[in-house]
Amino acid sequence: MRFFRVYGRVLGLLGRDIRVAGFLAVANLVVAGLQFLDPVLFGHVVNLLTGAGSMTPDALWSQALMLLGIWAAVGVGGIVGNMTVSLLTERLAHRHRIKSMGRYFTHVLSMPLSFHGDTHSGRLIKSMLSGTDGLFGTWLVFFRDQLSTILSALILLPLTLFLNWRLGLVLIVLVSIFLIVTGLVVKKTETAQRRVEGLNAALAGTAQDALSNVMVVQSFTRLSAEAKLFGDIAQQVIKHQFPVLNWWALVNVMTRASSTLAVITIVVIGTWLHVHGLASVGEIVSFMGLAMMLIGRLETAASFISSLFFKLPALEEFFAILDARSSVPEKDEARRLWAPRGEVKFDNVSFAYPNSGVPVLSGVSFTAKPGTSVALVGHTGAGKSTAMALLQRLWDPTEGRITIDNQDLRDVTLDSMRANIGVVFQESLLFNRTIRDNLLVGRPDATEEEMIQACRMADAHEFIVRQAKGYDTMIGERGATLSGGQRQRLAIARALLKNPPILILDEATSALDAATEAKVSRALRTLMAGRTTFIIAHRLSTVRDADEILVFDAGEIVESGSFNALLARNGRFAELVQTQLAAPIPQLVAAE
Repeated sequence: MRFFRVYGRVLGLLGRDIRVAGFLAVANLVVAGLQFLDPVLFGHVVNLLTGAGSMTPDALWSQALMLLGIWAAVGVGGIVGNMTVSLLTERLAHRHRIKSMGRYFTHVLSMPLSFHGDTHSGRLIKSMLSGTDGLFGTWLVFFRDQLSTILSALILLPLTLFLNWRLGLVLIVLVSIFLIVTGLVVKKTETAQRRVEGLNAALAGTAQDALSNVMVVQSFTRLSAEAKLFGDIAQQVIKHQFPVLNWWALVNVMTRASSTLAVITIVVIGTWLHVHGLASVGEIVSFMGLAMMLIGRLETAASFISSLFFKLPALEEFFAILDARSSVPEKDEARRLWAPRGEVKFDNVSFAYPNSGVPVLSGVSFTAKPGTSVALVGHTGAGKSTAMALLQRLWDPTEGRITIDNQDLRDVTLDSMRANIGVVFQESLLFNRTIRDNLLVGRPDATEEEMIQACRMADAHEFIVRQAKGYDTMIGERGATLSGGQRQRLAIARALLKNPPILILDEATSALDAATEAKVSRALRTLMAGRTTFIIAHRLSTVRDADEILVFDAGEIVESGSFNALLARNGRFAELVQTQLAAPIPQLVAAE
């Protein structure tokens, strides 16, 4: 049932093209029928020749020409039918492979961070490629080659009973034995092949993990260790794959032997029937041809069925990822967010990750007025980044609600909500594309003048025009050809071009040296002007100018106020400052 459920869904993906699939089924039936006529007509020719002694030459030639004419028409019809089936099947398979790949890609990109945190990117890529290749191969081989075999076995094979029911029964028994043996091998190898596919996924994940961290591998002399890890998994693949291959090799040997055995069986039984006047020579020859043709077709069918079982785990994983549901589903009646002001309110928000159940935020409440800057500070793990992840609706609160201009985030569309929020990350996340493409990520319709103005405001235009191709310069994977400060200023220019009313600065300058930080800080001040800005910071010297500072501890806001007021309170914030800044608290307050 699992096999038929998965492959029923594979055929269901054809959607509206199911009518084309229906036409292909009819065409395959016609092709199979024409192929069946070949040995039947040959048998009639043999019967005609064996009885030629009792016929006049004119009568003999008349019947012979009629049979040859029919045979020629059958041959031409088979050629035309095969060409039609092949052409339509190729186009159908290629079209739906690309369509399925696009659907998978779009679905995975739309999934929240909770999904990507639990699923290795190497596995996702392998699943997309293996799954769509499996779909393509199934559609192509099934409609082009194997559907006619299945129709022959199910529909045309029983019709041989009308030619000679005794020989027809022998042929049906021989085919049934072949199918039963193949079915037993399939059952024997199914579980083992699923294990092999799991190891192949682990192999791809290990390779992707090492390649994406090649600097770590080389710096820590991990080459031998990573190669050994890869080799160990590869050995496991071989260990579990070889028994499966042995079983299918046995099927191939039996298949080749069965063709010879079938012919011998039909010759022996047919001779006995002929001696007793129950079968003509032509019928025996026809059934020999039918047996060789059917067994030969079933040999390719066995190979096809084995490939289906090899593909089954990959297709199951492909469908499992397609069926994965978002942890932040969008309501059917969700409306677009209207956020001209950018007021953000957390109302008694609590949150715990689904797998752990341990509270990360507890009863967090605050309001960020439009155009103000709010800094979130605290020890690592205090809940700062989680709060901002909730604001971007990467997760939903387990209790309470978050609003932008009094609109609950769960009631608005994700695209419209995220279009109103700009983010500058600690690590500048850039595509392996041109500078221009990276800048236009958040606003593809921006003009050249707007893009250059944003870069000037971010103090990025000068270094861009010095590049080999200016704005059309490729910057490498993750912006590898640029310095840290250049990457960060590009990220700021990208946010400026997007022009959102709400801004999140996630440790935007913590990885920079003092000179570069000064340049980036000037660009950030330009970016923050007139926007509701949230600043996540560990270096407390960067939050002096914030309108309000929220001090997080163990998922709660334990203090709030301005930099000077919090220092004067001599509480948790003052303790944090004293651990980072050498100057005593009174001097810092006086400096303010």
